[in-house]
Amino acid sequence: MLTHTVDAYDENSSFGTRLIHAQTGIAEPYGAVNVPVYQVSTFDQRALAGEGAFDYSRSGNPTRKALENTIAQLEGGYAGFAFASGMAAISSVFCLLNQGDKVLISRDIYGGTYRVLTRLFPRFGIEPQFVDMTDLEAVAASITPETRMIFIETPSNPLMKITDIAAVSAIARQYGILTVVDNTFMTPYLQKPLALGADIVVHSATKYIGGHSDVVGGLVVVAAEDLAEEIYFVQNSFGAILGPQDSWLLLRGLKTLKIRLDQHQATALALARWLSEQPQIERVYYPGLADHPDHELATRQASGFGGIVSFEFRTEEEAESFLERTKIPALAVSLGAVESILTHPIRMSHASIPEEVRRAIGITGKLVRLSVGLEEAADLQADFTQALSLSNSPSLR
Repeated sequence: MLTHTVDAYDENSSFGTRLIHAQTGIAEPYGAVNVPVYQVSTFDQRALAGEGAFDYSRSGNPTRKALENTIAQLEGGYAGFAFASGMAAISSVFCLLNQGDKVLISRDIYGGTYRVLTRLFPRFGIEPQFVDMTDLEAVAASITPETRMIFIETPSNPLMKITDIAAVSAIARQYGILTVVDNTFMTPYLQKPLALGADIVVHSATKYIGGHSDVVGGLVVVAAEDLAEEIYFVQNSFGAILGPQDSWLLLRGLKTLKIRLDQHQATALALARWLSEQPQIERVYYPGLADHPDHELATRQASGFGGIVSFEFRTEEEAESFLERTKIPALAVSLGAVESILTHPIRMSHASIPEEVRRAIGITGKLVRLSVGLEEAADLQADFTQALSLSNSPSLR
């Protein structure tokens, strides 16, 4: 059942402290420092005339509720909700829409989000409207009477474009439209979309929040009570919930989020600068670089630049050679983990997007996405050096 999130541990505490001491709202009679895994499907309802806190784990589970309360506190929202995957979370948010409604969405978007909006939700009369979300005039001009939601992914995946959340949210409010922000790349540590005017935040918690490539999950945080009621109705009715064991793993992962992201970012910036100097690399996409077109906005909107670096080779053959020759990173579809992960978007994360659409937005075979892990920066540089067949490469700065 839906309950309001508990108050934060101490609003004056630093983010790292609140990660450790978030008030979960789940009483623990034995003094355990972590919420137990309530691996149970149903709850004994002794008081027939009363209503217990939990009755059935699809509707609510103590371990899941602890996670939901925690993410709501960290995002500064009214209530949080945990789902079976990032796409379950995103799709459940789209379930707020009705037949005939349209979603205004970033042109360069995660492939799974593109797929569900172009192939599944149109069956129910819900249609996407794609726009360059960094162009505020284009955003305003694209709104139609049927537009009911604006969905922002910032930084965008994989081209790392930055959308002005406050400005787009202000446009949306003028038309009574919901603003949803995918905050997966940044997490509440680096970016607070609700404080910038957004109505809903979504996460693929599989990524940085879990952080260890051992759990799949999704999270939603809403700013207001009416949205909380609606999302809870979808969660309880549709049933794409996160199980208690996976909820516990995400609670554990959250405790080290800050310290992990601090190192992710430091190494990402060093590698982005180094990659920018390599002759095989035509372009590096990382908002922490001063020459990134949205660097100033990223600096103003967030407290960091994240751990994702995308870069483009001169040729597709050079990109493929690099991916085949690297030894340390995994070649995989995910991101945000302790191990570095290289992704070839056209074959992996964005394979579900038609080739002509990918090319139109700049996702080609020359593009590689790097999720920087927690390995030593010097070791990653050495591996990339041999993969690029370079010698006498300058050291990381």
